[in-house]
Amino acid sequence: MRNNLLMNFSVDKENKKIKVEREFAAPLDKVWAAWTTSELLDQWWAPKPWKAKTKSMDFSEGGTWLYAMVGPDGTQHWARADYKDIKVSQSYSAYDAFCDENGTINTDFSRSLWNNTFKQQADSTIVTIEISYKELADLEQILEMGFKEGFTAGLENLDALLAS
Repeated sequence: MRNNLLMNFSVDKENKKIKVEREFAAPLDKVWAAWTTSELLDQWWAPKPWKAKTKSMDFSEGGTWLYAMVGPDGTQHWARADYKDIKVSQSYSAYDAFCDENGTINTDFSRSLWNNTFKQQADSTIVTIEISYKELADLEQILEMGFKEGFTAGLENLDALLAS
């Protein structure tokens, strides 16, 4: 596994966006599958020692992914992604929200819009993730909750999964 993989994490407060550019030492088809298949997402999405657990997933335009982040003590934090646009092996967008185990959205938190693009390089794949928020306070709240650290740890889990 290469140690010099691209990892850029930037916050654009003026436009209320987080942008992550991340390179993976794997071909596009493997990286795409890891982002779009529940059995693979469950293996890397949560930062250790937490685990992701999918309740249901329909990766199609208009479909949803309902999952929990499960802590070592059994604590569960539920979330859902509502898929908006999908261009197979190129990009997808989804609205993300905290919710309960039935998928009912928690309105105490704002939804974010994720736009993920996938590009094959010579011997790697670059995923560009742009996360947009309606209000600056929503962006700041998610950062205060440790999003950068947790998401970075999850992406490192994906490195290990792709290498196995």
